Amino acid sequence: MEVKIFDRLKTEDWIATILGTVLLTGVIIVPTFMSNIYVIFASIGVLGALGLWALGNNLKGYAISYTVIFLISLFAQYLSGLSTIKSTGFEAVFFSVAIGLIIRNTVGLPKWLAPAAKSEYFIKAGLVLLGTSVLFGEIMKAGALGMVQAIIVVISVWYFSFWIAKKFKLDREMAVMLSSAVSICGVSAAIATCGAIKGDSKKLSYVISIVLVVAVPMMYLMPYLANLLGLSQEVAGAWLGGTIDTTGAVVASGKFIGETAEKYSVIIKSSQNVLLGVAAFAISIYWSYRGTNKEIKPSAAVLWERFPKFVLGFIAASLVFSFLFEPTYAKELGKVAKGLRETLFSIAFVAIGLETDFRKIFNKENSRNTYTFLIAQTFNIILTLIVAYLLFGSYSI
Repeated sequence: MEVKIFDRLKTEDWIATILGTVLLTGVIIVPTFMSNIYVIFASIGVLGALGLWALGNNLKGYAISYTVIFLISLFAQYLSGLSTIKSTGFEAVFFSVAIGLIIRNTVGLPKWLAPAAKSEYFIKAGLVLLGTSVLFGEIMKAGALGMVQAIIVVISVWYFSFWIAKKFKLDREMAVMLSSAVSICGVSAAIATCGAIKGDSKKLSYVISIVLVVAVPMMYLMPYLANLLGLSQEVAGAWLGGTIDTTGAVVASGKFIGETAEKYSVIIKSSQNVLLGVAAFAISIYWSYRGTNKEIKPSAAVLWERFPKFVLGFIAASLVFSFLFEPTYAKELGKVAKGLRETLFSIAFVAIGLETDFRKIFNKENSRNTYTFLIAQTFNIILTLIVAYLLFGSYSI
């Protein structure tokens, strides 16, 4: 019986979830220790290797491959932290993908670099740690109006985007990832959705690229439009926070208008971010039930088998950090967890770049994906402006 249980745990879903949980436990027990870059390098590397060994992977060459990919991920994080680049809203995952793409599309993927290029494995581990950033206390701070706007916008934009995707005859995987990215919180939503539906990492690479590319001009254009329309700072901030898809770009755009607009933009963005866990869970249930083999009845056992296990780790992390720790301390621990999470995501996206032929990302076939995203984002901009004006035109938080 014990052997059977152990065998059932020998799947990438479970091993990655366990990897993320062990790293999170380290954050809770020895937070100062886990914030050290050398410890991050060693802990992810060693635990990652143990997990791959349990999955039956050949670890020959893993140490060199992991070290190089880790260094590339550090460089990507360094670039995103530069003040001139930070103001543009480009995040570390963008540079991670870009560097991987450059390598893949110039010299190809060297065999010695392949052993640690396990994108989905590291993404799922990072998603467990993402749960530490979704604190239920933030829902209360967002206020009733903030949550009302977030719920209206997320649900409406998601279904509109999915409907447009079907009109353009996109496959269901891409439709779900694009819809989540444009309606919830951009890159994080795309990553979580990809994990929930066990999606294609190449499609995820495209979604992240389009989200970040579109977010940059929006960061500059929307404050200009807000001033042109004569919007109050409250309405303008709520509009920006509900439409721009990266947190960095939201903060920067709010600053262009004023302190009040910045506060409102962050509150609304936080309101949408806290819905990520709910959305990932709902999408997981839907995708597990739908499945890919219509001949298999969706029994409880089948649903459990298909259900992405990282969601359990995500929810557990969110509950622990929301209710077992004092809010200030939870945020301090969350900063340490964020360092690990961003490193895991950077490693994963270097791997995605290494696996992806750039010509296939922005080819003619992907034009339909681009049109879908742009139409959905336009709808998002218009709807959110109306909702923000109705909710915040006469109120203050």
